[in-house]
Amino acid sequence: MSQSQRVPVLMYHRVGEAQNAWEARYAISADGFAAHMRALAAAGYRPVEIDAFVAWLEGGAALPEGAFLLTFDDGFQGVREHALPVLEALRWPFTVFLLSDLIGGEDVWTRKSNPSGQTYPLLNAEEIRDMQGRGCSFQSHTRSHASLPTLDDAALADQLAGSRQALAELLGHAVDYIAYPFGHLDERVVAATRAAGYRAAFATQPGFNRRDVDRYRIRRLDVFGTDTPAMLLRKMRFGSNDGSLAQAIRYFLERLRSRLPGGGGA
Repeated sequence: MSQSQRVPVLMYHRVGEAQNAWEARYAISADGFAAHMRALAAAGYRPVEIDAFVAWLEGGAALPEGAFLLTFDDGFQGVREHALPVLEALRWPFTVFLLSDLIGGEDVWTRKSNPSGQTYPLLNAEEIRDMQGRGCSFQSHTRSHASLPTLDDAALADQLAGSRQALAELLGHAVDYIAYPFGHLDERVVAATRAAGYRAAFATQPGFNRRDVDRYRIRRLDVFGTDTPAMLLRKMRFGSNDGSLAQAIRYFLERLRSRLPGGGGA
């Protein structure tokens, strides 16, 4: 894959039924997820392992056409129940970012945000080890889903290095990658992430990733539970969190306008 080519990273959260409109942003039904994966496969997309993706960013071996990275934040049990069978059938690799202090717990950080106050179960240690043996890569999402820029230096280091150490003990290997909770980061957070020993870090800014992307600000496309397969494919094509048909039309009109005399095109 050449320098000019670009690789999207998809970000899912919970796989399971949404109980209200707030949850529908973060939760996709089991049938919806399966439809997403079928649409990606039919369109010629194929996920790669996270190590291969980061190695490519670092100048390593080329990735195939249609390559993308498939990630899940938080480590919900629904990923094991609903997504794992689909991905195993396709033989597709994927990555889950875990909260080391909340393994076997629930997504308590959402209690105040979710209008219903409902929380959902997270993977426990036994489930994580089993999934790791079945091809899932587990990485860090910090200890407890804190907004990292709000922490003092000691607490920031603890969230980063503490989760890395705890997960390494659970998984039996070094944990090299992290996803920032809420996508919140600044220069101090990036410096602390490097100091904690992470090789790369994932943000929530949308867009494609080329080899020159900052490896501590890797871009991801946010997949919503309300996204149809067609909307997901438009997100993949345009590198945008807006998968609407209107956005695609605006994109093509802007490109057409730029090519007209006086439109600013090359």
